[in-house]
Amino acid sequence: MAFFKRFFKKMSNKWYPQSVTVGKPVGTKEVADRLAQISTVSRSDVYAVLMDLAGVLADYMAQGRSVKIDGLGTFYYTLTAAGQGVETADKVSASQITGVRVRFIPEATRMGGSKSMNRTLISDNIFWMELNDAPETAPEEGGGSSGGGDRPEIE
Repeated sequence: MAFFKRFFKKMSNKWYPQSVTVGKPVGTKEVADRLAQISTVSRSDVYAVLMDLAGVLADYMAQGRSVKIDGLGTFYYTLTAAGQGVETADKVSASQITGVRVRFIPEATRMGGSKSMNRTLISDNIFWMELNDAPETAPEEGGGSSGGGDRPEIE
């Protein structure tokens, strides 16, 4: 079951639903336990692989490659540059780069040639329930009518 709360967006002067997470994030050990339960791999083997996954992804992306994990999605680097740019192409340099981010695109498949997409990380049977004790205010930053962004955690 997924949860939402009501929030008021000052810019549009309207109310919207916003997704909220509950409790603490699920940790690596819990994910390893669950994967071990549904496979023939031991918990310790799954945990070891998960712990090394971030380093492997970083190594490949540092080589300028994206990483696609079937059933999950694609990870890749993007960058931000300082200033307003330069006048000519020959003046472009790595010294303009001020930040790097990891981007993620969830895996998606087209449904029978139609324009609709099936995203593997989005369940076909999400049941949304209003979380009544969530504050009814807009988030400080991020968020939006479809959720996402910086969401408050409700415990």
